[in-house]
Amino acid sequence: MQAPLITDHKINGMKKITALTCFVFSFGLTAFNQTYLTRNGNISFYSHTPLEDIKAQNNEAVSVLNIATSSIQFKVAVKSFHFAKTSMEEHFNTDDYMASSKYPKAGFDGKIDNIAAVDFSKDGSYAVTVSGNLTIRDVTKPVTAKGTIIIKNGKPTATATFTVKRKDYNVIGESFVQKKIAEEIQITVNCVYEVQ
Repeated sequence: MQAPLITDHKINGMKKITALTCFVFSFGLTAFNQTYLTRNGNISFYSHTPLEDIKAQNNEAVSVLNIATSSIQFKVAVKSFHFAKTSMEEHFNTDDYMASSKYPKAGFDGKIDNIAAVDFSKDGSYAVTVSGNLTIRDVTKPVTAKGTIIIKNGKPTATATFTVKRKDYNVIGESFVQKKIAEEIQITVNCVYEVQ
């Protein structure tokens, strides 16, 4: 029996099919494993008491969002928080408060529990729950927060607002200003990501 004849036409056709299969496979793999990054995420906090409102903004948060592992991390330089009053900023960085010389970074390492609910290929707003460990000063504690991921033109924006008890993280402050600082501090996160 004679072996089937393989022509140049068939070889070229097989090359095209193989190339197309590799492209589709690698594209699907890339889309599934897509990692998003921002280096200018916004993290703010707010303290309210009858005596004073305290607000600070930080636009230099670094955050990585990995779809495949559902992981999300944030790192922020403590000295990058800015206040309306210079005196507040100075006090914030002292040992009585954030001790930023000793503990220059704060961070969060966690997961988006229901990431399957987010269609990263379709514009929309998706409710998510994030849980993980928040580290401030020398303390790491578990945190769970409700958030939103908004997809617009292929770019995700992650937002969340939650509260922490400052004394849980050894943020005490000077005794004579205790009544000016809320026991619970509201933290707001807003990060617009780019494909890494």
